Amino acid sequence: MKKFSIIPIILLLCGQQVSAQEANTTGDSILKKIEMLNKEVSSLKSKSKVQPYFSSKSGLGFATPDSSYSMNIRFRMQNRAMMSTVSDEEFEPASWEARVRRCRLSFTGHVANPKISYYLQLSFSRGDMDWSDADASKLNTSPNVVRDAMMYYKATKNLQLGIGQTKLPGNRQRSVSSGALQFYDRSIVNGTFTTDRDFGIFVNHNAHLGKEFIVRTKLAASSGEGRNSVSSNPGLAYTGRIEILPMGAFTDNGDYFEGDVARESKPKLSIAGAYHFNDLAVRSGGQLGKDLLATKSFNVYITDIVFKYKGLAISSEYIRRDTDGSPVFPGTDGKSKSILTGDGVNTQLSYCTKKMWEVALRHSLITPHKDVKSLYKEQEQYGLGVSKYINKHKVKVQGNIFYNRERDMKLNTDHNKHFFAVFQIELGI
Repeated sequence: MKKFSIIPIILLLCGQQVSAQEANTTGDSILKKIEMLNKEVSSLKSKSKVQPYFSSKSGLGFATPDSSYSMNIRFRMQNRAMMSTVSDEEFEPASWEARVRRCRLSFTGHVANPKISYYLQLSFSRGDMDWSDADASKLNTSPNVVRDAMMYYKATKNLQLGIGQTKLPGNRQRSVSSGALQFYDRSIVNGTFTTDRDFGIFVNHNAHLGKEFIVRTKLAASSGEGRNSVSSNPGLAYTGRIEILPMGAFTDNGDYFEGDVARESKPKLSIAGAYHFNDLAVRSGGQLGKDLLATKSFNVYITDIVFKYKGLAISSEYIRRDTDGSPVFPGTDGKSKSILTGDGVNTQLSYCTKKMWEVALRHSLITPHKDVKSLYKEQEQYGLGVSKYINKHKVKVQGNIFYNRERDMKLNTDHNKHFFAVFQIELGI
């Protein structure tokens, strides 16, 4: 009887051993499955044709493992509120502006070969598509979404060729991105005389003379009618620009963003001159403006300078526009159209602290030539700006106060004297 009493105990112990073996078997199978999954993931990663990445400088990007193709995607927006006073003595609001001033999406990268690159920029806010009465033209009858569409070929280390639509190598402030400005927008001088964008052929060359001395040459031959034009007459536009950097290159291409947010450790200087000739222009500003009653050729002369050192930044540019013959076109209905010929000077002075707070001053003056004094007034602006750079120019908060004055040079009387204040936030990657 005692022999049979230990049988249940033996059976129980055997059952426990079997259960333990099954558990171990199950655990081993799970581990094996995890190992197999890891191998599959590693295999998929190795076979993947596109590798995404993110950079604070380049934005969101994709590239093939062999680097034969790449694409960087970036966006930015400017949200703005502005108030203008009735006059320089009456501070009641005369008007308000509240809008998304700019909303951009850009793509950059290369195709097949790192020497073949591209740049595409699209704009989506109404105020960013040249869709206003000031730009009403037979060549500009719809919203312009495409701002830049360029293909480049890097022929040598210092020579780049391009074809497509982009900014002409005219005045420096126009070449500086609207997202890299230290005030809410560019100056009235730029707004009046800029060569803006055009479709054409572009050549960029860098010459290094010694360890630091750099000479940059930029040339362009373009249609002369501005961006997204549907037709062009026999006259073309020709633009050339030379930049001299005697103290070497700026940090992060700092000669093409306003203010010294890089806080240059050594003094940096860039001196430049440019010339633009628009043959048989059909719009009052060449690439911009309203239609003229007849074609007219004109010249634009530009010189500018920028200096930066330890947070201090000084920049200034001078622009002059002349026409071949009279800039006034009398109409058969008694109304005339014209090109504003004259001189413009814009100067900016700023200091950026180590904590990325900046105080900036601006003075802008436009003086019409004698043959259009009765049609255009002298215009002058003084501006004060305070900016907080959170991620340099990509994320910043800006506050500006401006004083505006216009003067009738024929009657020597002042007009449209008022103040306006601007609050703007820039955000992008």
